[in-house]
Parts: sequence; C-alpha cells; structure tokens
Amino acid sequence: MVLTADRVGKRRHLSAITGQMQVKNESSSSSERKHNVVRAAVRCAWAAASGTLDTAYHDEEWGVPQHDDPRLFEFLILEGAQAGLSWSLILKRRDGYRRAFAQFDPLRVARFDAGRVAKLMENGDIVRNRLKIESAVRNARAFLQVQEMFGSFDAYVWRFVDGKPVQNAWRSPKQVPARTATSDALSKDLQQRGFNFVGSTICYAYMQAIGMVNDHIVGCFRRLPVQRLSTRKA
Repeated sequence: MVLTADRVGKRRHLSAITGQMQVKNESSSSSERKHNVVRAAVRCAWAAASGTLDTAYHDEEWGVPQHDDPRLFEFLILEGAQAGLSWSLILKRRDGYRRAFAQFDPLRVARFDAGRVAKLMENGDIVRNRLKIESAVRNARAFLQVQEMFGSFDAYVWRFVDGKPVQNAWRSPKQVPARTATSDALSKDLQQRGFNFVGSTICYAYMQAIGMVNDHIVGCFRRLPVQRLSTRKA
C-alpha cells in the first residue's frame, strides 16, 4: 500500500503521542514506586506512631543540616514554644506561627512592642503563653546581636559541633539522650547572650531539628545519609 504524505504525517503524529504516553506512564510508575517505598519504610518510632504531619516532618526535615538563618530562627522559636507541650501540637500551629511572627524574620520580630504582644495573646493560631511570646521577641533581638558579632547565626551555632553533624548510632529510642554536654554548653552560652527558653533539653531538641546531631535510629531509612527526602534505605 502506498502511503500518502498526509497518512505518513498522521502515523508519525500517532507514534509521537504513543511515545509520550509511554514516557508519562513510566514516569508515573517510577514516582509511584518511590512513594510506596517511602510509605513502607522503617522509621523512628516517634514518627511511625504519630500523625501525617509528624511523619512528613521526620521524612523531610528532622535531622537535615540547616544553615539558613531564617530557618534557624524559626526552629529556635518553635522549640521554645514546644516546651512542656507536644511537638505535634506545634507542627499543627506552624503556619499560624509563620503568620504571627512575620515569617520568622528576626529583624521584624525584634521590633514587636507591648501592643503587638497583646494582640498575639489573642491569636488562637499559636500557643498563647505570654512568657513564650515575649521570649520570642527577646530572642529575636539576641539573634540579631549574634548575627552582628559572628556574621551569621549559622556560623555561631555550628561551632559547637565543629561545623559537622554528630553522627550517632542509637539502636533504641531509649538510648537517645535528652541533653548532652554540648547542649549544656550551647544552653549556657545562649543564656549569657540574652536568650531564654533555651534550657539544655530544648537546645538538644533544637540540635536534632537543625541537623547538628543525627539521631535517626539505626534501621530508619532516613539515618544515613541525612539529606533531603530520599527513598534509599540506609
């Protein structure tokens, strides 16, 4: 059969569409396989037994080394807010905190006055604890002073682990400490610089959150290497 130019063009067009569909299907299948691997992965017990927000936080953020000052300030405020409460509660209010605390811009938060604090006490999207709210403002001012002295808060805080994450190898959640000599030192230094709600236990949780220490349990798919979301098991 002799094909006309029109028929040849149509066949080529159909072939191209079929090829695109195959590539799309293969890509979708690959993405679905990766999603299934992550969904079935072994996790630290606290994330496996918690809700969706906790699991996503564990998989994508907890233990990932942070060097961005606004993000370091965010976790400092959130860890202080969490004192005496559950981390799940803070995660549920995280967007509320972002709105209430100027997207965690320390320069703007440092300017909050008594009137702004009073308004925050009426904000149901955050933990309405006056001491914690006032602490966030005080810590913002201290944060700026550290930035001025060291060039960045990142340069300051990572000195406590010599600039590299401490790689732990805990086999049970019971082995994970609530504080260490390093968190003691960080806590003491922060307090001397005017910060509060920075006790050693809070500081250690902060160190875990920003990746200064890697406390993913042996067997957790996020343990090694700690990086952005990865489907590869350690």
